[in-house]
Amino acid sequence: MERLARYHQVVTRNPLFSGMTEAEVEKAVTLLRGRIADYKKGEFLHHQGTPVTSCGLVLSGLLEVCADDFDGNRIIMAEVSPGVTFGESLSFLRVEDSPVYIAATEDAEVLWLSVADLYEREDDPMLPALQKRFTSLLASRTLTMNNRIQILSRISTRDNPMVYPSELAPRTGSSTFRVAFDREDMATYIGCDRASLSRALSKLKKEGVIDYQKNAFKLLKSGER
Repeated sequence: MERLARYHQVVTRNPLFSGMTEAEVEKAVTLLRGRIADYKKGEFLHHQGTPVTSCGLVLSGLLEVCADDFDGNRIIMAEVSPGVTFGESLSFLRVEDSPVYIAATEDAEVLWLSVADLYEREDDPMLPALQKRFTSLLASRTLTMNNRIQILSRISTRDNPMVYPSELAPRTGSSTFRVAFDREDMATYIGCDRASLSRALSKLKKEGVIDYQKNAFKLLKSGER
């Protein structure tokens, strides 16, 4: 558990462990049969069509959760950064045929947690609190996916680039923030091609709606909606 202790601040960013002491985190992770695994950039953590037995919490690095559409085109469902969990619903429901695949876009460390039997146990006084926290986490994930649907449902390519930054700004608490995606992946995420994205971002910058330099973005006052 020494390795877990090094990431205490990262782990407690997540609602599942928020406010817990190192001892409490260690106990909760033990109850959830936690294990830490390392992945190299480009390595797959999970393949489409395989069972989902655990959810993960990123300790370091960056992951992408992806799916393929009917034409075989890649759709980026989510980027997962340190302190964020993924696979909560799929592991809770014990999905046998996963619709998504997960890959590391940077070298990454992941804390895997078994949550499927969390509601079937009554052998520890900490379990009710963990159950409540995990239920809240599932509800938050539903809201996140609703935001994802809004991005994909935008008709205008001009509107699309604004949805993603507008979603990130409240999350970071600042109008200035960094985007983990490169332009190719950002275009895939919002549902357009890279050339269209570049044109739209350039136009928005000229109009004074946003400013950016590589992956650093700023929402300007004229861009508030």
